[in-house]
Amino acid sequence: MSELKQSSTESSGTHAPESHGASPEEEARAKQKAGQVALKKLLAPVQTTIYFAQFLALISSVLAVAPYVALVALGNALIDGNTDDVASIVKWLLAAFLGQLFFYFLALVITHFADAKLVGINRRRIITAIAKAPLSWFSQTNSGKVRKAVEDDTLTLHTLTAHAPVEKVAAIFTPLALLVYAFILDWRLGLLSIATVPIFLAIQAYSMKDMGTKTAELDNYLGEVSATAVEFSEGISVVKAFGTVGKAHARYREAAQKFAEFYYEWLRPLLRVSAISESVVAVPVLILINLGVGSLLIAGGYVTVAEVIATTLIALVLPGTIQTVGQMMWSYQLAGNAALRLDEVMTISHVKEGQKSLDASSQDMEVEFHKVSFSYAPDTPVLQDFSAQLNAGTVTALIGPSGSGKSTAATMLARFQDPDSGTITINNVDIRDLTFDSLYRIVAFVLQDPHLLRMSIRENIRLARPEARDEEIWQAAEAAHIAADIRALPAGLDTVVGEDTSLSGGQQQRISIARAIITNAPILILDEATAATDPDCEAEIQAALATLVRGKTVLVIAHKPESIQGADQIICLKPMKDNSHV
Repeated sequence: MSELKQSSTESSGTHAPESHGASPEEEARAKQKAGQVALKKLLAPVQTTIYFAQFLALISSVLAVAPYVALVALGNALIDGNTDDVASIVKWLLAAFLGQLFFYFLALVITHFADAKLVGINRRRIITAIAKAPLSWFSQTNSGKVRKAVEDDTLTLHTLTAHAPVEKVAAIFTPLALLVYAFILDWRLGLLSIATVPIFLAIQAYSMKDMGTKTAELDNYLGEVSATAVEFSEGISVVKAFGTVGKAHARYREAAQKFAEFYYEWLRPLLRVSAISESVVAVPVLILINLGVGSLLIAGGYVTVAEVIATTLIALVLPGTIQTVGQMMWSYQLAGNAALRLDEVMTISHVKEGQKSLDASSQDMEVEFHKVSFSYAPDTPVLQDFSAQLNAGTVTALIGPSGSGKSTAATMLARFQDPDSGTITINNVDIRDLTFDSLYRIVAFVLQDPHLLRMSIRENIRLARPEARDEEIWQAAEAAHIAADIRALPAGLDTVVGEDTSLSGGQQQRISIARAIITNAPILILDEATAATDPDCEAEIQAALATLVRGKTVLVIAHKPESIQGADQIICLKPMKDNSHV
């Protein structure tokens, strides 16, 4: 990629490192590390809030010892016949229990507010990044992967932000607090409560030795399933029309099958290991060990019955909290992969905005392409050293076969992408030096596919000029030969496209022409607006275009011979394999 193109785009972010011959395990570790860096960066705006919530969760974890302390106190009091202390112990227990619930609930409320804030920040960053992305990014990026990043990965971060911080503290510090209390009661009871834990931990560590690599692979398979599902659903009307549902569905089935096979092969050996680890900390085993050995300690006068019962209950709680920590480790690995994908979307190389501006009220605008070269992929140029002069107030037609670069050349004038080399100027000012606001006040376009937004017709027409009055909107609609159709709708200009009505292709095209008319830009790009319309509709669109182009500098992408009639200049492009020339 040329130096000039690099200077016109900006990108910063954490990306998965390239392999350069690394083993799958090394790639997985590198991706996991990059994911954790990306996760830390994404959580940075709310990290202080999360720390405060975790502090409250820590207080709640300490208070979780209260029921066990109360159990020992009540047991000893009842055994000793000291019933006078029972009421005060119960009151103390109730206060501690309510305090534990209060701090835990407050911590969750705070993390949920932090999550809401983070979702807002991330969505604004995603919208900003996508809005500034060059058109080439959309053609090269799978829509299913974008959907997974924006929807699924955002949900993954919700769990990590709203729940995991509090649950992690509770899972780590609650058992620690209980263990400390068990050792305070008697060091032998403390050791007894964790008698089988080392064996359990060793088995769990063995089962999780390849967790990072497997999680990364699992994430890749899930991404492919999501991408193929979106592709299939988006193209369902086409594949049904041609009777190829089975073939189109095959790619999704193949992706789902690969995911299922991988998941089965991964889990099959883990099930045996899990069964062994669960048996080590099974309730009957723990009760037998703690009560059996505890009874000997009671007989020796070292501990009381209440203390043995309390530490036995602690022993029953510990394995579950350890498993929770293990599950959270997996969640953090998945969240790291999600953060990496979100970061890649948020840090798309975007078109850099200039600082200069031109007077949009002037209709005297001259355009020059000077030795412009562009390629969507290395070594496959679409344009090379393309030069052309568009004099003010003239119509220039670009003609040529498919793949010759007509649309690429025209849309570069609107900065859908920037040239690899060469310059495009308006009145001798490089368009890369213009602010976006100035450029799009000067350049308007009517594309072959007139995409309307899901908003009212009024908002669609005045998209480029939100301050436009209804009087101006109706004037533009009249000039675009669409006013009568709008008046026929029950809600008129307030009709929401895609909800209140379904507009024909010709009606949508004329609304897009009305949008261009109300913009009143001195430079106009037309991608053969009538190429796919019927003759009756074409006549109305041609009449609307005649009003639109009057006195403007026009660049027409011509698909039909009749569309170049009346052009002041005709530029013929050939595919690069034939050497593109004017």
